[in-house]
Amino acid sequence: MLEHHIVQITQELGLQPRQVAATAVLLEEGATVPFIARYRKERTGELDEVQITAIRDRIEQLETLDKRRESILSSLDERKLLTEELRAKVASAATMTALEDIYLPYKPRKRTRATIAKELGLEPLSELLWAQDPMTDPEKEAAPFVGNSVTVDAKTSTVATVAEVLAGARDILAERINDDATARARLRSLYLEKGVMKSTLVSGKEEEGAKFKDYFDWSEPAATAPSHRILAMRRGETEGFLYTRLTPPETEALGALYGLFVKGSCPAAEQVRLACDDCLKRLLGFSMEVEARTFYKKKADEEAIRVFADNLRELLLASPLGQKVTLGIDPGFRTGCKVVLLDRQGKLLANEVIYPGRSRGEEMEAAEAILNMVRIHKVEAIAIGNGTASRETEAFVKKLNLPSSIAVVMVSESGASIYSASEIAREEFPNHDLTVRGAVSIGRRLMDPLAELVKLDPKSIGVGQYQHDVDQAALKRSLDDVVVSCVNKVGVELNTASRHLLAYVSGLNSRTAASLVSHRDTNGPFKSRAELLKISGLGPKAFEQAAGFLRIRDGAHPLDASAVHPERYELVDRMAADLGCTVTDLLRDPAKRAAIKLDRYVTPEVGLPTLKDIVAELAKPGRDPREQFEAFSFADGVEKVEDLQPGMKLPGIVTNVTAFGAFVDIGVHQDGLVHISQISDDFVKNPADFLKVGQKVQATVMEIDLPRKRIALSLKTKVELGPRQPRQGGAGGRPGGRGEDFSKYMRQDGGRPGTVNDWFSMAQQRKP
Repeated sequence: MLEHHIVQITQELGLQPRQVAATAVLLEEGATVPFIARYRKERTGELDEVQITAIRDRIEQLETLDKRRESILSSLDERKLLTEELRAKVASAATMTALEDIYLPYKPRKRTRATIAKELGLEPLSELLWAQDPMTDPEKEAAPFVGNSVTVDAKTSTVATVAEVLAGARDILAERINDDATARARLRSLYLEKGVMKSTLVSGKEEEGAKFKDYFDWSEPAATAPSHRILAMRRGETEGFLYTRLTPPETEALGALYGLFVKGSCPAAEQVRLACDDCLKRLLGFSMEVEARTFYKKKADEEAIRVFADNLRELLLASPLGQKVTLGIDPGFRTGCKVVLLDRQGKLLANEVIYPGRSRGEEMEAAEAILNMVRIHKVEAIAIGNGTASRETEAFVKKLNLPSSIAVVMVSESGASIYSASEIAREEFPNHDLTVRGAVSIGRRLMDPLAELVKLDPKSIGVGQYQHDVDQAALKRSLDDVVVSCVNKVGVELNTASRHLLAYVSGLNSRTAASLVSHRDTNGPFKSRAELLKISGLGPKAFEQAAGFLRIRDGAHPLDASAVHPERYELVDRMAADLGCTVTDLLRDPAKRAAIKLDRYVTPEVGLPTLKDIVAELAKPGRDPREQFEAFSFADGVEKVEDLQPGMKLPGIVTNVTAFGAFVDIGVHQDGLVHISQISDDFVKNPADFLKVGQKVQATVMEIDLPRKRIALSLKTKVELGPRQPRQGGAGGRPGGRGEDFSKYMRQDGGRPGTVNDWFSMAQQRKP
């Protein structure tokens, strides 16, 4: 990487040059972000994954900028346009925008009104007008050009009047103004700082576009508009229901151009003024609006992707029940409940269908089937999918008077149907239908959410906001980063992990993961990490990256089950030898670990950060970093929306966090919305600061809309029920902002402001 890039990234991210340079070298050598963060702390100065990822992404952006710079220089050179002054300008451009502004006047373009005017010989007149000499008479100077003509592609253009001559000259001036880098920079700032987003209804689309009713006549400053509203308006436009614009005050935009180009008030200056007007309306204004819309779309994308990534991280790192003999139940009324029996490794042992809700006889048969499986196979947990008939199935299971040691847990089904029909599921269970595969996924999600959810496209899990509207490449990159981070944070059991999980381990990929599983199936369990080097296609570099994140329980070396990297085994062996004990003694005896003098083992390659990590790992080798599992139950007797009453306080689980609030499952087959104004007694700027996906909460029911099955909830300690709820103040144009009329944001059903229908006006456009 070029030295000036290191300096630039250092300044942008507030890091030390050596940290950026070392990270760049490691990335260039093929090291992954989790590996660098965990095992190369001395080289990077203990940078975390977020900082390393930021360096990686910025390096790629600057490399893209450099490639574009070289392409522009090559184009200019080929066309004999490259001067030393222009070369210097191109070389000094710090952003893609600045680079494109410099290149714009020289960029090959289609035949424009300005090029036609130049072909008609009007460029000398345009230069005369541009000088704005008070003595210049535009009409007199234009007269000699009347009658000029040009023929292109058998089509002749002629300027027949003085007015046409002056219009052609102004076309040349308008393009000149449009190409001016200073003018573009000034207008760009104006559009970004003072641009207003406006949306209006496309005529005749009132009924079809009802879900975008809030935006039928809407405007707000783009700089303070929340990401979800920007994306909502853009979706409405994409679907053909809204017409949107982003423009600053026109007088200020024109004033900026006049200030740059108009000199005085003579007739020639008036021609330049008219050229400025034309440029703004026909060229520069359109260009800047596109740039501003792109800028705010990207900003909204980044926020939506961040929210999605944060939610996904919480979901993947949800507490696992662990290796338990588990019944997975996919509930159903008409088609019955699909029941699968899984052993402690998640292997399918048996499956059947029960019908607990159809008749007394079938309910007794269902009860007998469940009790027999529990008794014969010593079932330790029951996972019930949270879809249709889930609460009824839960009530049925709880009536069986099972031992209290058996956890009965409701599990999210989100994405299970997609897994059931996937190639992965067909490969795992070629002889079973979709219903069995779905029930298996439900059971495994309880045992180990991470191991099961990595088999799904993260976008199908349902914790995103406007995920189909954002930059798909950026979304995939961010979500892949989250999955990789979570998998490597937890670590993977080498002898039981699926190839789909192994593929996310640092240094591995789908091919090497498949080779690893094939080797395991052929030769039996791995006995040591060193055996990884026998895998076809897994060389020393991949081994270095992967070994520390792979665990082998009861392996040949005591540290094979830990996060201590094999490259440090010799160091730990030396620590044990110096204390006159074994590595196993260090793992078991806190006193011996406390006796280790870390300073004795510091080398240029291994510093105190790594040594402290090693000792910490010796204290809890291979321990799962996820929180301890705690069983959760919904309120008994509240199983459907019709059971709800305003004022009820119910236990719930956060299922999705968005920019405007959060959705909470309270066990009635329909998530309730907690608007941002109802999350806390304190001011809430960002819902994610208060709530996480999977978090257990106590929610108060505020309003219920039975026809639409919509529920408004509050997490405040003091809730006032009634037609109007107190709204929190806030900046940024958020509904409920200080001093604002809440009804203008929330008018979904034309009723009073703040009703449950109103609260869902934004949520309607959050399609996962």
